[in-house]
Amino acid sequence: MATALHVFLSHGLESGPGSTKIRAMKLAAESYPGVTAIALDHRSSKDPEVRLEQMHRAMEDAGAVPERTVLAGSSMGGWVCAQTSAQQRVLGCFLLAPALALPKYPQSSPVIQARFCQIIHGWDDDVVPVFPVLNLARDQSLPALVLPDGHRLENSLERVILEFRHFLEICLQN
Repeated sequence: MATALHVFLSHGLESGPGSTKIRAMKLAAESYPGVTAIALDHRSSKDPEVRLEQMHRAMEDAGAVPERTVLAGSSMGGWVCAQTSAQQRVLGCFLLAPALALPKYPQSSPVIQARFCQIIHGWDDDVVPVFPVLNLARDQSLPALVLPDGHRLENSLERVILEFRHFLEICLQN
């Protein structure tokens, strides 16, 4: 069976492809027929631009078609996904506590061009402030869900996976 959808998962700065959220999202994505899920390993560099290039290379190596590609990322991985979607119109962009609207990040407020987008953030995020991200979401008319949790969204994993499954189902129908 041909791949109906490629899903690329991008972890945060101090995390890895085996982190709880990335593993759970990969398993959720792989439960759908025709979905190929790839968890990138960005641990070789903490430079956002290098990680962005790793995403482009992974998509190219997989033969992913942007119109049938979903990007999902957490923190710096969210920045990587948002920036990728600003450069090419992918089908979906699912962002967890994305490192957006930060003064020290390059291109900190990318225009997300994904056909479908969902941002999930924690009210108590002490790494990436929630309000600049909400302002970016408002300015771009992007859906945002804010949960009573911190940066890692560790107390909201079930809800995050539920939202991710719903997001994938929407993408698979389109």
